[in-house]
Amino acid sequence: MHDSESDTFVPHTWPEKVSHMLKEIGVDSIPKERGTDSVEKGDYYGRSFSQTPRMITNQGCVELKNSNIDVIQIIQKG
Repeated sequence: MHDSESDTFVPHTWPEKVSHMLKEIGVDSIPKERGTDSVEKGDYYGRSFSQTPRMITNQGCVELKNSNIDVIQIIQKG
């Protein structure tokens, strides 16, 4: 039996996945490396609210083209 899928698995980062999803709906974007944008340097949530998660992981950014939005930051709360 022959499988139609290839044996090679290419792992993708979250910015690459999000950029691909945006491309499917017609939005041009560029995935950026983790930690390379100034947006990633600041706090993700305000610490003054009790419902805010304390464990936050930065997953990277996606830069949008031809949009009023410059950068989308991808975060994971835990």
